[in-house]
Amino acid sequence: MAEREVQAVVFDLDGVLVDSEQQWDEVRRGVAVEAGRAWPDGATRALQGMSTPEWAAYLTDVIGVPGRPQDVAAQVIDRMASRYRSRLPLLPGAVQVVQRLALHWPLGLASSSPRQLIDAVLESANLASKFRVTVSTEEVRAGKPSPAVYEEVVRRLGVDAQQAVAIEDSSNGLRSAAQAGLRVIAVPTKAFPPDKDALSLASVVVHALDDITPPLVTSLSDRS
Repeated sequence: MAEREVQAVVFDLDGVLVDSEQQWDEVRRGVAVEAGRAWPDGATRALQGMSTPEWAAYLTDVIGVPGRPQDVAAQVIDRMASRYRSRLPLLPGAVQVVQRLALHWPLGLASSSPRQLIDAVLESANLASKFRVTVSTEEVRAGKPSPAVYEEVVRRLGVDAQQAVAIEDSSNGLRSAAQAGLRVIAVPTKAFPPDKDALSLASVVVHALDDITPPLVTSLSDRS
């Protein structure tokens, strides 16, 4: 086996498989507005990739939403779950890319969503059986851009980080995967495009999930 041969693929969830970044933003802003708190410039980007305890603390400590962080988190997550029950916002090609790559590699999921929402999405999309490992940033020491969630996924998959490829969209996600040592395929979103320095960490940039094929992933074996 070549030292750099791809042995696993790790997906992000929000912004990669589900079109949820805008919904997270709307729900969190709604909670702040209801509490009479202004939404600071930069808050949306700062929150992307944070674990549940981190973003809940941000809402209470930085934005000033009253209440205990765990109670604010529960409120936000319940509202997100309600939206998912109403309509699961899968991105075009999400189911197909997972099915396509699962035929060739074990798959992992490294998500900032809480476990409750990860499981709800994968079950509703009939994709749960395709993932060998799923990890929420709730379950590691820190959220993205910390590499912790990717480090835990590859550990559970039993592969070296340099033998894994991540699929990410956001600045903090790209930084997290790259810092963990994975090669990264970037799928930028128009609503929340990644910073240029974060995008530069990707081995390849694609414009749609349909562009992510087994030959493309295999080609990353020869890239740093």
